[in-house]
Amino acid sequence: MTAIAGNNLFGFYASFQAGESNQELVKDYLWGNEGLKEKLKALKWQTYGQDFHLILFEIYVNPIPTYREALKEMGSYRRKEKSIGIPIILDQNNFFGLNERDRQKFFQSTILKRLELLKEKIKRNKLDLEIQKLINDTEEILG
Repeated sequence: MTAIAGNNLFGFYASFQAGESNQELVKDYLWGNEGLKEKLKALKWQTYGQDFHLILFEIYVNPIPTYREALKEMGSYRRKEKSIGIPIILDQNNFFGLNERDRQKFFQSTILKRLELLKEKIKRNKLDLEIQKLINDTEEILG
């Protein structure tokens, strides 16, 4: 399941195992009225540079161990699409076992950490993205 809208810089994709009991919970955190998509919709790609039209957070819910091991911390930059995929794993230990407040903090800290990692890729590949401004704006929105 994916949600990408217009010129929003951030998009969200979720991958669930068959019979996953936490689908609705995750969907609500991503696409609900108070979800991440809604909170971050003010961040438009045109504000931050020309080389990124989409930063796609790929949410993997309870992935099988072999798939978990194969996931990279950061995907490759897709020049034609001007996009990058950034995997985030949700499981009992890091997300589902937490209370509401800690789940919100998990998403906030994880997204900000991934953006910090993206900073190195941007420098290395000389890409046009005002990453520090994006990090600051994201942090301000997510509180």
